Amino acid sequence: MVTGGASGIGEACVRAFVDQGAQVLISDIDRPGGASLAEQLGCVFQPHDVTSESDWQAAIAGALSRYGRLDVLVNNAGMVFRQCIEDIELEDWNRVMGVNLTGVMLGCKHAVRAMKNNPGGPAGSIINISSIAGFLGLPDAAAYNASKGAVRHLSKSVAVHCAERYGSIRCNSLHPGTINTPILQSRLAGSDDAAAAVSALNGMQPIGRMGTPEEIANCVVFLASDLASFVTGTELVADGGWLAEGGILRLPKARPS
Repeated sequence: MVTGGASGIGEACVRAFVDQGAQVLISDIDRPGGASLAEQLGCVFQPHDVTSESDWQAAIAGALSRYGRLDVLVNNAGMVFRQCIEDIELEDWNRVMGVNLTGVMLGCKHAVRAMKNNPGGPAGSIINISSIAGFLGLPDAAAYNASKGAVRHLSKSVAVHCAERYGSIRCNSLHPGTINTPILQSRLAGSDDAAAAVSALNGMQPIGRMGTPEEIANCVVFLASDLASFVTGTELVADGGWLAEGGILRLPKARPS
């Protein structure tokens, strides 16, 4: 099951799992996009608001009813919201936390409940998509920063809980750097010079370019696989060396409306 699976990193994860022969449930609030991708790839689409516990219950119940088990959950759905601590409104803070953190918590809660009852015994892998913002302070994204840092530590708590109780249920966080997704492209379109903005983002990473959704999906497939059977409670950073260099994220400002 991949949340936010209709586009960007989520879509790349869905395609990578399908390539590996997996049966995939795509979850997203984007009904047309999710349904179209599911039809194209032979997957199942589930309309899903990750902030709703009843939606989580329905989505996982649907997966269990159709497939009899849940082996992998990718908590990918998220949102970026740029406001510094002085300016952020409580409503906006709560909205970011609802999607980026509460949604991940609900996914972990209900996935673990399903995985511990898998036929043959408890087994499964949960991959929570965080960000290098889970390590670095961003001056103009207080809520996003806080939510991604919290996902990092929530993943550790879930991992230790599952290791002690169930042994073979794993949970890890994945921390991408700047990834060239449709969401990023739409944000850059509002900058004064999109080409210059892309060049700047490429240059901020030691490897000299932004990452692709497919590169992040490859990391997800690894963490989901038996090749990572001894990997739990850790952070996989995929950022082109940005964190190693101690970089800071300052995206180009959008044009005034």
